[in-house]
Amino acid sequence: MARRKKKPESVLKIIPIGGLNEIGKNMTLLEYGDEIMIIDCGMSFPDDDMLGIDVVIPDFSYLIANREKVKGLVITHGHEDHIGAIPYLLRDIDVPVYGTRLTNGLVQSKLEEHGITGDLRTVNAGDIFKIGSYFDVEAIRTTHSIADSICIAIRTPKGVVFHSGDFKIDYTPVDGDPINLGKLAEIGEQGVRLMLCDSTNATRPGFTKSERFVGEALRNIFSGTKNRIIIATFSSNVHRVQKIIDNACACGRKVAISGRSMEKVVSIASDLGYLTIPEGTLVNIRKIRSIPDDELVIITTGSQGEPMSALSRIAYGEHKDVKIKPGDTVILSSTPVPGNEKSVSTVVNKLFEDGAEVIYSDIAEIHVSGHASREELKLMHTLIKPEYFMPVHGEYRHLIRHAKLAEDLGEDPDNIFVLRNGDILNLTDTEVYCDRDMVPSDAILVDGLGVGDVGNIVLRDRKNLSRSGLIIVCFAVAKEGYVVSGPEIVSRGFVYVKEHEDLIESAREVSLKAVEQALDEGLTDWASLKARVRDELSRYINDVTMRSPIILPIFLEV
Repeated sequence: MARRKKKPESVLKIIPIGGLNEIGKNMTLLEYGDEIMIIDCGMSFPDDDMLGIDVVIPDFSYLIANREKVKGLVITHGHEDHIGAIPYLLRDIDVPVYGTRLTNGLVQSKLEEHGITGDLRTVNAGDIFKIGSYFDVEAIRTTHSIADSICIAIRTPKGVVFHSGDFKIDYTPVDGDPINLGKLAEIGEQGVRLMLCDSTNATRPGFTKSERFVGEALRNIFSGTKNRIIIATFSSNVHRVQKIIDNACACGRKVAISGRSMEKVVSIASDLGYLTIPEGTLVNIRKIRSIPDDELVIITTGSQGEPMSALSRIAYGEHKDVKIKPGDTVILSSTPVPGNEKSVSTVVNKLFEDGAEVIYSDIAEIHVSGHASREELKLMHTLIKPEYFMPVHGEYRHLIRHAKLAEDLGEDPDNIFVLRNGDILNLTDTEVYCDRDMVPSDAILVDGLGVGDVGNIVLRDRKNLSRSGLIIVCFAVAKEGYVVSGPEIVSRGFVYVKEHEDLIESAREVSLKAVEQALDEGLTDWASLKARVRDELSRYINDVTMRSPIILPIFLEV
């Protein structure tokens, strides 16, 4: 009698597309059977060597190939690194988006900018809703640096998967709604198969301070300042903006808003009731000249030194409504994101040169993180008590430190999984195991309207252009195989032609000789002629200048 084949064991797959070994671009998939749910869909900002790139988004190719499986997208909060890529996803996949009121308000604004409609479904902390047939999702109130943040518990056929989202444990949040520790403890008691937990501050000891601490620091600065105050912060930090407005009102100051993203968030948050702004407090930035300096606060973007931000334009005298005056107090209510330190330093120095008094994180405690430090992470682990643990949201060092923290708490090292983007964590009834590099997870570069059309080769050319410049060599060649005119040489980013006429003339001679020799040898196809000019001229330029510009030969047949 033939033996019956064993039925394959069903598997729940956890697939990080972004957010591991990096800060930003957060996106995680849960796949079971013929259904997929998505957690977050964020972007990140380009590295310094990604010349000309606007934003970086996750690779959606796996989702597009399995679009019929995708049943829903849950957003934990409204920061760009969690919502910024949604318009690009919805271009290709029609999927309902679940988020809280403020989060959906910010998403809706982004969709309108892109001319896209979306199926946005509002959920509240405490709601339980179903995605597809296999995922029962419970939204749980948490605290972060943006209002209306949630963590989620997902009941699946292979047990409960808990995702912390970005969080810190703030016992005195500005909006008065603390993290629901009781619900977290209840979920932990019921049993959690797998926890995915924020690792951004896993290297920081102690606790992250409450947002109210910043309010007190700002109150001291506001009360002791007699001149105009300009304060830069993240536009999405609604609680911080509320504290600035509260302190301005307490000191009898009007408030002006500068920066498109700040204006947008303030408008959305106030319309939805997340910002309370007394009537008569806000003034148009174009009318601030009529307000005495000691009665004005300007809230602006640019705390990260972004070149085109409002604060940078103010610092360099390019803002049409705000010019720095000696004695102005400028507050940078943030800390530099890793990689932005130089940009922030440059803006701070320029503000000092303009005569402003600049207060930033090195000299005053005017910013607190929105992420849990090590003691808060320990509390989360103690409450949730996961059987298996996967650190998320952080660079590799953050993930490793978080994994070690869990091990120190007594969690089995064999039950802790440090993954990379594109890996798959498989949960069956009997085991949990990892498959490496199974799903495409490349960074997709957005340049203007182009999505993914700029790759490594284009970036390499841009880097070469930025380092050594470009030489264009133009020839007119007769069909019979002789040079009619040229070469004409155009230089961009290599040397200033009028000051290096001898070099340019020698380059012409080298190029012409190379073409004439190639023609004498019977080489008449454009590819061979271009290669000969490129090789000979590159060799000459390198010998004379020790530079390697991009050389672009152009041949016209006459």
